[in-house]
Amino acid sequence: MSGLQGLAQENIWFDKSRYDEAERSFYEGMNGIPQTSQSQNASKSEDQSELVSRLKSLELDNKNLHKVVDDLRAVLSKLESRMAVLEKSQAPASKTVTVTKAAPVQKPKVEEHNDADDDDIDLFGSDEEDEEAERIKAERVKEYAQRKAKKPALIAKSSILLDVKPWDDETDMSKLEECVRSIQMDGLLWGASKLVPVGYGIKKLQISCVVEDDKVGTDILEEEITTFEDYVNISRFY
Repeated sequence: MSGLQGLAQENIWFDKSRYDEAERSFYEGMNGIPQTSQSQNASKSEDQSELVSRLKSLELDNKNLHKVVDDLRAVLSKLESRMAVLEKSQAPASKTVTVTKAAPVQKPKVEEHNDADDDDIDLFGSDEEDEEAERIKAERVKEYAQRKAKKPALIAKSSILLDVKPWDDETDMSKLEECVRSIQMDGLLWGASKLVPVGYGIKKLQISCVVEDDKVGTDILEEEITTFEDYVNISRFY
């Protein structure tokens, strides 16, 4: 029998951790200390594993945040470099504008001309330009006034319906209408007419007309119609 087989028959534990655990359980039982159950040990191990997983998750989030911050810093750096390039490119343009403003002053050239040339040169503007502008303005005002004058003015007109009654049924109604239409005035235009029965064989003349309010009034028109006393008894306007 070899040495290992002899050791296998000995009553010993080769697993040190299990031996320590058994010893601790033995002394706790001797001293009346309640032993922890396997479920409690399992819950503790679960809590530890959960804590470890949460720590790993926090570490991952921290890495992601660091990455986002690094990306933002890179973008900000690019923007700053672009702004610097733009400022450098705009700097010469401002200098050119400054030089252009100072360029028009050339007084020494004016002194080289004789007196006749000085009379032709006007450094501060000419009165002729002002006169030309005033002339153009006056022409435009005149053209506007002419166009406005050519537009037809708004004429107020009224449509009137007249009832002209004769004296009796023996009155010549055609002659009565002829008398009424013989009235001619500026702003008066006669229209259609018809005979409307009144009663007892009497018919009245109903005639329409259009008048310009500023030229023809109903009172003047009625006065002219009633002058035909042989035919007209009464006239009314509607």
